[in-house]
Amino acid sequence: MVTKYFRKLALIFVVTALTATVGCEKFLDQKPTTEISAEALFVDVPSTYQALSGVYSRLVGDAGYGIRLSLYYPLDNDEMQGPTGSADNDRRDIARYSATSGNAQITNPFNQLFQGIEFANICIDNIPKMPMYSGGTEQEKKKLQRMYGEALTLRAQFYFEAIRNWGDLPLHFLPAATQVLTDPFPSRVSSDTLYNRLLDDLKLASTLVPWKNDLASIGDPIDERITKGAVKALRARIALFRGGYALRSNGIMQRSADYLAFYQIAKDECNDIIASGQHALNPSFRALWKDQVGSHAVNDPQGELMFQASAIGLSSAEDTKLGYYNGPRVNNLGNSSVNPLPTYLYLFDSTDTRRDVTIAPYNVAVNGTTKIGQAITAMNDGKYRRDWITNPNVSPTNAVQYFSLKWQVIRYADVLLMFAEAENELNGATGSAYNAINAVRRRGFGKAIGTPDVTIDIPAGLSKANFFKAIVRERALELGGEGIRKYDLIRWNLLGTAIAESKANMIKMSNRLAMSNPTYMAEMPAYCLTTVLPTRMLYFSNTNADNNNVGGLFLNSLYKAAPTTTPTGTTSVTWLSTAINTTCVARYATGFVTGKGELLPIPQPVRDANKNMTQNPGY
Repeated sequence: MVTKYFRKLALIFVVTALTATVGCEKFLDQKPTTEISAEALFVDVPSTYQALSGVYSRLVGDAGYGIRLSLYYPLDNDEMQGPTGSADNDRRDIARYSATSGNAQITNPFNQLFQGIEFANICIDNIPKMPMYSGGTEQEKKKLQRMYGEALTLRAQFYFEAIRNWGDLPLHFLPAATQVLTDPFPSRVSSDTLYNRLLDDLKLASTLVPWKNDLASIGDPIDERITKGAVKALRARIALFRGGYALRSNGIMQRSADYLAFYQIAKDECNDIIASGQHALNPSFRALWKDQVGSHAVNDPQGELMFQASAIGLSSAEDTKLGYYNGPRVNNLGNSSVNPLPTYLYLFDSTDTRRDVTIAPYNVAVNGTTKIGQAITAMNDGKYRRDWITNPNVSPTNAVQYFSLKWQVIRYADVLLMFAEAENELNGATGSAYNAINAVRRRGFGKAIGTPDVTIDIPAGLSKANFFKAIVRERALELGGEGIRKYDLIRWNLLGTAIAESKANMIKMSNRLAMSNPTYMAEMPAYCLTTVLPTRMLYFSNTNADNNNVGGLFLNSLYKAAPTTTPTGTTSVTWLSTAINTTCVARYATGFVTGKGELLPIPQPVRDANKNMTQNPGY
């Protein structure tokens, strides 16, 4: 597994070169700190694997997908919002689009992403120079080629994450010790230029990294390491962003005139993955998250979890706070800092199994099993939840904050939805586009994935515009809480619209008025657009079973008026009320401004270190 050598990462790279943008060091102004050379490090397959493990390690930790990149930055959107509480020049301000360049929570993630880029650059520069790369045994050469491709892919992921949060950035495709000799204070270049380079790199990486089912031929196990499917999926994702809208340095949201060429890349890459037969959907959406992710499973029979950020060590450097910062509290341990919007709950059909996986409207008592129903204003996201963790279990009295849950970067369901989106953009709502989105929907409703079902499938004959709206909704239903939605809305130039309409509908709910259908995506279920939704929900006071949350937790329906009495054995919790306005709306994306909020500010320490680093629009 990749994680085997994570604890060695600091030693490996500190003894090779200083990393880019770390601490108060000048941007890319590094010098070697040791007599140990790259030639001494990159000598054989095991030593190169250790170096590559250091690159993988930069995905996680508190400054990576351990918490900040995964749970701070993607909020607020039209699915989830960030924590309650007053403005703090910290995590709350990020969710509310009020971050300043001095916010303490944006500097370290920026640094770590460029640290990951630097680590990858060292591998990319040195692996092809190894005598074994061209002169070793066939197996040694294949292993080193794979690692070279993995380093290219990881660099693309780090850069992609940085671009979608900060926009235009400097070119950094050489080890810092080399680049500093000619360009110590690099200026920012267009995100389009960077994306073009990443797409080329990933095209090369896809020729080097084997498919999942071909790993045995080179002697590698199936684990969390990147395979060809992940390379192609990341290339498709980046192509959609390259073809989408982005906030430019002039403060205007724009897309390039040749955007369809990038939709074609996305379609082709997704089609290759689909045709390969290497990846499929887990038949059960709930089992995917509870029995795969929640149980720390390494074996993924369907290969749906295509790109995972692994975590170990129970520490801020290499682990994740998934299930502690977010998800239901257990014995009042945890933060419950990612809250589904009331409007998002009612976007789901009542029989969509994804609702009760993505949203957990409960906390857990001191015994670790009894569920305590929560108000609609205090629901939790549910894909990473402490009470689902096994292998090993977490005691309800254990105050540990790091659970080693793996952040899911790309799933096969996203590949299907990307294909449907790209195909529709290029050719309209064709049969292949319908097949892709309907496979995702059928699984979501617990149906046979390959069997048409008129009660579930997207209606035939939609226009290109309406099929796109179906895609916008389906991506919300399938990928909720996975750190994707805000960035999707940005590349579609719909973030401002989504925020405004979500806010308006929450105000209507607070005032007991019927919600309105969104204009930017397919309609909500008709039975949600009513004034007869319940003002309270009754939950069973001794619910110990591992149930599907809403289905087994609440006595009454989410879609009908509440009973006037409280039966024995149940407890009442407030549902629709003015608290939606005072609790949810009052803090929801309060600082968002179109032409500014689509990007974070460049951290001030980075600008202090690099005299050529300009600031983003509006900051």
